[in-house]
Amino acid sequence: MAKKATAKSTPKKTTKKATSKKSISKKIDPKKQTVESLIELIRITSTIIPDDVAKVLMKARTQEEQNTTASYAMNIIKDNMDLAKFKSQPLCQDTGTVIFFVYHPPGFFQNQFKESIKKAVVEATKKGYLRQNSVNSLTGENAGTNLGEGHPSIHFYETNKKEVEVKLVLKGGGCENVSAQYSLPDTTLGAGRDLEGVRKVVIDAVYKAQGKGCGPGALGVCVGGDRADSAYAAKKQLLRKLDDKNSIPELAKLENEIVETCNKLGIGPMGFGGKTTLISCKMTHANRVPASFFVSISYMCWAFRRQGIVMDSKKNTIKKWLY
Repeated sequence: MAKKATAKSTPKKTTKKATSKKSISKKIDPKKQTVESLIELIRITSTIIPDDVAKVLMKARTQEEQNTTASYAMNIIKDNMDLAKFKSQPLCQDTGTVIFFVYHPPGFFQNQFKESIKKAVVEATKKGYLRQNSVNSLTGENAGTNLGEGHPSIHFYETNKKEVEVKLVLKGGGCENVSAQYSLPDTTLGAGRDLEGVRKVVIDAVYKAQGKGCGPGALGVCVGGDRADSAYAAKKQLLRKLDDKNSIPELAKLENEIVETCNKLGIGPMGFGGKTTLISCKMTHANRVPASFFVSISYMCWAFRRQGIVMDSKKNTIKKWLY
């Protein structure tokens, strides 16, 4: 940091000239800095569990009975979290589908930002923060870059804010496989077109997951919508902090009931039995047409890789971390 000028300092004109040279030498290229900030976002998301999730996991760890398989599993999870953070290596070898949510001011150049995201994904893959994980569904070809049709998944939202906010979710294949969608009524479960029916199908999805999906899990749920938008809205619920409260009283109550009920099923961490099957359930709703009543459930594993940044509006450096 430059010292303040004193009476014995160099003349004012010379001081200005020196400062100018120093500023030029440290000038930041906004486009390059955008990529660097996004690489760092990917690194942190891939290697460090967000504070809100870590807090819930560590509390759950203390609640499992000692010298049980459940306790052993939770201790392994803690060790995994500590080692990944210390070595700056992925929490899981399946670094999953890369999903960006970009919130930007009016007049924002989306295509330019998309290119920055793609460059960051390629570089993060080279550095090992992302596994070479994206495969062409028709040919089976893996380009080794994590780029391809529909990947990474990028979603833009215009806001009235002056700064760009970027949120990232790395959604592993195992937990995505046990995500589910139900169409109500479901006669096999006795689930009607009401919140009680919703509760039944969500619990059924958790029960069917059992040891799959690397539990303890977290759920994002959407009641209603069409098939596609319902599934997307459920996944977006994973962006909520675990300690927040739903603004809709009925859904807030149902979220708590589902977590409490599922943790009494005895499924436990990794399906080994125990008290911790779910660490969270976040719910939303969307309008539907009378003929349809979908309930979508997006399951997230204990390696809850979700992070976000606010970028400086001029330099594109990271101004703030969101989780």
